[in-house]
Amino acid sequence: MSDSIDPDTAWAAFEARDRRADGTFVGAVRTTGIYCKPSCPARRPRRENMAFYRDPAAARAAGYRACLRCRPDETARDTAAVAAAIVLIDSTETAPSLDAVARHVGYAPHHFHRLFKQATGVTPASYARGIKADRAARALTDGATVTGAVYAAGYSAPSRFYADGAVRLGMAPRVWSRGGAGTTIRWTIVPTDLGSLLIAATARGICRIAFDEDGAALAQRFPAARILADDIALQELANEVVALVESPARHHDLPLDVRGTAFQEAVWQALRSIPSGETRSYAELAALAGHPGAVRAAGSACGANHVPLLIPCHRVTRSDGGIGGYAYGAERKRALLNREVERKGD
Repeated sequence: MSDSIDPDTAWAAFEARDRRADGTFVGAVRTTGIYCKPSCPARRPRRENMAFYRDPAAARAAGYRACLRCRPDETARDTAAVAAAIVLIDSTETAPSLDAVARHVGYAPHHFHRLFKQATGVTPASYARGIKADRAARALTDGATVTGAVYAAGYSAPSRFYADGAVRLGMAPRVWSRGGAGTTIRWTIVPTDLGSLLIAATARGICRIAFDEDGAALAQRFPAARILADDIALQELANEVVALVESPARHHDLPLDVRGTAFQEAVWQALRSIPSGETRSYAELAALAGHPGAVRAAGSACGANHVPLLIPCHRVTRSDGGIGGYAYGAERKRALLNREVERKGD
């Protein structure tokens, strides 16, 4: 069995016939000599007769043959095709047509449209719109005019940007392009046993949590916003966030004011579904978010998380068991994970 697969997690997905896990591993039955995808409708064997492998090739190398009922090799091919389509859409300035995407991965358009939506939760066209909105957001943050950002992102006209993309930015486009003009962001810095922590919030909720940052760094993100140091107004929020540093397993219902692309928000929601004291690999996170082929993109979405602790990206580790990346250092990530494990039974 591959060391990069948690057997308990794999068995739970296999026992539940979880379609979201298809393409992330295969289950091999020692008594029959066959391997299946997690959603295979066949009767389940005993747990002790199961082995799990990262992909069909690994199972075949171990002497197993593919199930003729669920055809796991085709699932692996489908997953690879979706991943290749995502790379294509991400890398082109102008969104390719469905015919072009399907031709690129070697599928019929109508079949691949259904396959892509089943794997990611959105159609290829919807995914492309999310990519364009993300490009526009980055261009506006970098100081481009609204019109320049619209065309740089690949929109054919400003009207398409407002119809498809503006809602994803959180702020109105002109406010974003002016560095948050008209927005008031209050901030404070509080000491924790893991270092100083910046906490910033709008009237709607917390918009930024960061170790080793200060008001100047926040002002760089929103140079035209009204940035106010306000320890008193944020005292209650700050106390709850500090408590999360000390005990990251505790429940919270703190208000948030964060927005991302549709894909990023799906990943962030998946992060919040990981139980305290447990971890998932980046591949498992991508599958939880409904995008099993987008492992690298899931990692990027973790990096774009502005409110760590509240959206617990520290619960994602590498498939080989390594601690993986973390914006605020591996030692802090390891400390948060250890605290969750220690307090899991509390």
